[in-house]
Order: sequence, then structure tokens, then C-alpha cells
Amino acid sequence: MSSSSLFPNFPVTGKKSTRDGFGAGLAVAGDKHDNVVALCADLVGSLKMEAFIEAHPERFFQMGISEANMMGVAAGMAVTGHVPFTGTFANFSTGRVYDQIRQSIAYSDKNVKICASHAGLTLGEDGATHQILEDIGLMKMLPGMTVINPCDYNQTKAATIAIAEHHGPVYLRFGRPSWPNFMPEDQPFEVGKGILMKEGTDVSVFATGHMVWQAMEAVAKLEAEGVSCELINIHTIKPLDEELILRSAKKTGRVVTCEEHNRIGGLGDAVAQLMARNHPVPQEYVAVDDSFGESGKPEQLLDKYGLSIDDTADAIRRCVKR
Repeated sequence: MSSSSLFPNFPVTGKKSTRDGFGAGLAVAGDKHDNVVALCADLVGSLKMEAFIEAHPERFFQMGISEANMMGVAAGMAVTGHVPFTGTFANFSTGRVYDQIRQSIAYSDKNVKICASHAGLTLGEDGATHQILEDIGLMKMLPGMTVINPCDYNQTKAATIAIAEHHGPVYLRFGRPSWPNFMPEDQPFEVGKGILMKEGTDVSVFATGHMVWQAMEAVAKLEAEGVSCELINIHTIKPLDEELILRSAKKTGRVVTCEEHNRIGGLGDAVAQLMARNHPVPQEYVAVDDSFGESGKPEQLLDKYGLSIDDTADAIRRCVKR
């Protein structure tokens, strides 16, 4: 069975990168809100910020390779009523500047949008030093931090527009490669509200980011084998859509979580905590098994580190047998 026939409301309309979705959304947010400003750590092309800069050059600030300073400046701008969007790679957006985010942004609830491209294994050839797989865990542990990981171009664009109107610090995570684009262009983005992609009765599959597509393809394989999968797109990891997740888990009695992140500290652990407190069920993780990445093509790395479509299908099969 093909995913196109199984998900008629989510037709693939080509391939685009989620970072392109961010660039498009930032331009729209800039047009809609005079107080939106953009800061970048010498990676304008990689973050696709050109359209915003062309339209609003007076609201763009090139900070150079000085990420910690960029976070401090963004916090100061937020005090003056601006809505700063910072842009750099996910590794530099979190690990390199964690102290500044914790002390200057999260602790005082500054209205800063931390926008992070090139996240996860699909960064590809730049290798383990840049393929941060711990960022979701780092950011969701900060009190008051909203953590969003959209799945494709359309959803990333919508999320970028939405967070301009959401008060409080936000971590927006997206990626480098061209990826299937399947979310409806006109679908509103609701922070903290997951999206039911397909109903099912045998197992609940909760996926985030690029792994939503991997899960869609895997679910199609399983449906052909007679396994009824419920698939939910968890684009917001914090705050988690607890009501939707619990309702699904109680119906199916089994849970699989899928993320392009270390299995420790990400979506899987957030769902496991929710289940442990409310409704314990068998759970399988599709995630990187507590290791760093390496240089390679995105698809090769997903295969090697257990995040391929076949790996996702195998995890669902294991869960159904439990």
C-alpha cells in the first residue's frame, strides 16, 4: 500500500527543505508585524533569511560568528518590545550558547524565538560535530521554553508565522535536506496541538520532524500486512499534547515514538513519562541509540543509525507483538 492512498488528506506536492519553510515564514512574519526583527550568526544563506532582509533591511542584524552575543542582544531587544528571531545551526543555537539561553532568555521569560537549522543526522556531510542530537532534550528541560519540530516545508512556514504571535521563548528546530512536502498549505499551526494523520486500532505512532514522513511510509507497509496504525504528528514537543496522546494510547494499548534525536531526552522520553504517570503501555523508540553521528549522505545516515522507513516499520512490528 502506498502512503499517497493511505493519507489522502496529505498529498505529496514535491520536495523542499524545512529551512526554506522557515525563510518563507520569517518573511511573512516580518510583513505582518513591525516589531519582528531577525539576527543571524553569519549564516544568512543557510537559514534562508534573504527575503526578510530584502523587505526589511533595517530590522536585520548580522551578528557574525558570535552566537553567545547574539542571544544576549536578542534578550535585550525583547525587553524593548521587539520579537527577535535568532538564526544559526542547531548545534550553535543550543549547545554553544546554553548558558546565555538559560540565564538571559528562559529564566526571565524573554520573548525570543531561537530558530535552529541543520538539526539532526540529516545535516549530512558536516559530521558529528555539527549533527546535534541532544538539542530537544536541552531545550525542553528549560522551564517555560516551547519546543517545536515541524515535519515539512509547509508546516515549518506555518510554525514560523505562528510563533511571532506566541508570547515567550521558543525553540524552533528544522533541517537542511530537501524533504517530501505533504502538510496542507492552508492548515493553521496550533502550538501544543498534535495532528491526527490517520486513525488506527493496533498501535499508536507518534512522530516528529523529518520522521513524520518516515512513519507515514512505514505505516503504509504495516497496513498492507494487516496492522492498523494510528499516526499522530507531534510537531510541538513542549507543551506536549497530552490529551491527544493519552486518548490514542488508551485506544490502541501500544506506542511507538519516532524522532531524529538521541533516544534519551527527546520525544520518546516525554511520551514515556506521560504514559508512566497516566497509562503505562508497551513502547518502542525509533531514535539514535545514544551515540554521535558521522559524515555521510542524509539517507545513508538514517539507515545506519536506525531511522529508516524499514527500521520504523520493524519497531512497529515489535511493539505489536508485545
